[in-house]
Amino acid sequence: MLIRQFIVALWMLVPAAAIAQQPLWVQIEAQPNLTEAQARARSYAADLASVSGFSLGSGWYAIVLGPYSDADANATLVQLRAQGRIPRDSFIADGAAFRQRFWPIGAGAQAAPVPAPAPQSTQAEPGAEAPVAANLPNTTLPDESPRQARASEAALTAPEREELQRALEWEGFYTAAIDGDFGAGTRRAMGDYQQAKGYDVTGILTTKQRTALMTDYSSILAELGMQTVVDNKAGISLRMPAAMVSFSGYDYPFAHYQGAGTADNAPQVILISQQGSEATLTGLYDVMQTLQVVPREGFREKNRNNFTLTGQNDVISSYTYAERRGGIIKGFTLVWPSGDDKRMSRVIGEMRTSFTVLPGAVLDETQRQPGDDQAIDLVAGLELRAPRMTRSGFFVDTSGTVVTTADAVKECSQITVGDGEALKLVAADEARGWAILQPLAPLAPPGIAIFKDAVPRLKSDIAVSGFSYGGILGAPTLTFGKLADIRGLNGEAELSRLAVNVLPEDAGGPVLSADGTVLGMLLTRSPQGGRQLPDEVSFALNADALNAALKDAGVSMQRARRNGPLEPEDLTDLADKMTVLVSCWP
Repeated sequence: MLIRQFIVALWMLVPAAAIAQQPLWVQIEAQPNLTEAQARARSYAADLASVSGFSLGSGWYAIVLGPYSDADANATLVQLRAQGRIPRDSFIADGAAFRQRFWPIGAGAQAAPVPAPAPQSTQAEPGAEAPVAANLPNTTLPDESPRQARASEAALTAPEREELQRALEWEGFYTAAIDGDFGAGTRRAMGDYQQAKGYDVTGILTTKQRTALMTDYSSILAELGMQTVVDNKAGISLRMPAAMVSFSGYDYPFAHYQGAGTADNAPQVILISQQGSEATLTGLYDVMQTLQVVPREGFREKNRNNFTLTGQNDVISSYTYAERRGGIIKGFTLVWPSGDDKRMSRVIGEMRTSFTVLPGAVLDETQRQPGDDQAIDLVAGLELRAPRMTRSGFFVDTSGTVVTTADAVKECSQITVGDGEALKLVAADEARGWAILQPLAPLAPPGIAIFKDAVPRLKSDIAVSGFSYGGILGAPTLTFGKLADIRGLNGEAELSRLAVNVLPEDAGGPVLSADGTVLGMLLTRSPQGGRQLPDEVSFALNADALNAALKDAGVSMQRARRNGPLEPEDLTDLADKMTVLVSCWP
């Protein structure tokens, strides 16, 4: 604003006659860095013709329209202001302060005056469609010979050359490194682009061709309404697709920007802002991966001071970046409906490039008070990702082998235990109801099952350890009962009948005797011969049957005898160390 006022003041001191002798410009913005100025020029160029950009010196860059004659400059300024297509503080400049031209890429320093836009109504008659804004006429760019094209190309800055490569990459013609080096690969891409567009194939883009390429490249962002959003509470400034999302509220440590769509696939931008240490950043990295907005499939990378997460499924895709600077953590997540990845790759690039941490501002942990929308499956207003099914299981050896029920591992894209350790299915027997899992990465279990090396006594006390409530409590629950029989109802030798009232999620958990040894694995309840059994009747696959299954899978289990019952707290601790929550993910 200050530099605009300064230029206006200088312009007012120049005699009118002198101004009339030279082309004039409508200055619409000034930006303090080249990257932001190029982005804003691209955005304006998608809606307005005759957009140019010039360095002003001292690190400032002007975005202008023109050049115009005296009368046309004033007409353009008045009309576009009235239409709301340029800022209201836009003004006429004589260009005396303009230095090197940065937009359009490769354009020369001079341009012929263009006429003002045709008069256009800004009011719609009742019942009529809203008027469509007409573009300003484009400055005619004559095509060039290969020698002229190479000369204009030589004037490009390194960032401009890289941007051209990105545009060629976006159009599908360039696949090599973005390095600004116009070698054989870039020349081949330029030739392919020329051939596809019906130009003479020379491998050297003319100024006209470069402008057309960059206009197409920038139009994608213009459709999405990319604009700089400054969230002073979150302490973050970045460009985001304002046509897709708008601010919806704060919920520490997030600022939510929500878009239209179904609850499952609505676009979102989530700003991350909190105080924290390296440990906090690690915790945030783990928490983000439990949210619905970060699907399980995707790239994951964490360093000491930042992390990146991507995720995709059939419904949504997302990109998350967060960084730690001192005691502050800032970042953002972009969520979009699946299938729009190409456009969103441009948006992500713009967001990363423009992402700016504002000093001295961070969301307050008390920013939002508890409300009626609190739920155990929400984190700061974001829904936790839910597995298709959860069951219980337990460790049977020191390498992390887990036994669970067969129904727990059906139709799973991924199986995890505990805090997310991934396991693979080694063997399963649906008829007998067991499954054996082994970790994909080394896993050191805190405790393993020691199976009872003796025939258990009928009517003795037993306890089933399981995640009765699907992991909500964070630790397994012990449910106490009695050993009703060492055989099934039809005399099955591999089964034990229990008198215990359990929940479906307990299935797969260990059945412990009073001394802490394991008698077997709790099976999923199912009708017996079409008959619904009483609630307190359950069955376990006994130690001998589990031993046979494990032996066939190459796993050795441990058996032992113990003397006397354990104290309740000791039994609970032992069960807690061996029992795991098994999650089946869709």
